[in-house]
Amino acid sequence: MKTAIITADDFGVSIEVNRAVEHANREGVLTVTSLMVTGDAAADAVERAHATPTLGVGLHVALAETPPALPPSDIPDLVDADGQFRIESLPVALALLAKPSVRRQLEAEIEAQFALFAATGLPLDHVNSHKHMHLHPVIGATLLKVGLRHGMKALRAPVEERASLAAFEPVTGLDIAKPFARHIQRSGRAAGMKVPDRTFGLAWSGAMHAARLRGILENLPDGVNEIYLHPATGTYPLAAPGYQYEAELAALLDPQARSIVTRNDIRLARFADL
Repeated sequence: MKTAIITADDFGVSIEVNRAVEHANREGVLTVTSLMVTGDAAADAVERAHATPTLGVGLHVALAETPPALPPSDIPDLVDADGQFRIESLPVALALLAKPSVRRQLEAEIEAQFALFAATGLPLDHVNSHKHMHLHPVIGATLLKVGLRHGMKALRAPVEERASLAAFEPVTGLDIAKPFARHIQRSGRAAGMKVPDRTFGLAWSGAMHAARLRGILENLPDGVNEIYLHPATGTYPLAAPGYQYEAELAALLDPQARSIVTRNDIRLARFADL
């Protein structure tokens, strides 16, 4: 059986993203989205989600770009002088491995983001992280630890099957994340999480236009597959340079994508449906 969970990341980061997510669920093939609880438009996202019961909403743990949930004074080793996350820097990545005090700050911040999600009143469909930062072994282990306390039942492991992509378009570059993704997939399943067999979206992140989404759906393997995109109705302050946000929205609304789903007996699902 072929199952596709089709996800939009960055819900709550801007009105442009929120509008796209709502539209793609109501009129397209989008099944779930991942909420950035400290995003500028998080309140608008929550309001839209409550009005869209077919949309599964998960937590997009954000440790970069958006503000922290905690006051910067509570997590001094994770932020810079302006209170912005600096976890992507090598010194902090190494400190997470070496210093228990830094790991405690990380746990407190992730805990605070789960608490903000709980305060929305939305069922927690799944959990993942902005920029896949839970592939860092300490961040991943902490996310699992905190998530279990908050009723987390499903987790993204970005294990991409490049052979399925190469069936219709050549893929360049090394998949350097795959060993770490396999690790979090095993760890999540060992903890009782629902974890898809594979996830599509890494190789063409920000460029999942209609032809690529059609190609993935046409060549979808058996099992549970997550396909994630970044739709938006236009650019916004934290938009990534070069990302084709409107093209990704068009892919989710593409009638041919819906036809492929029907013709190939693909089950569209939320994580909660597994």
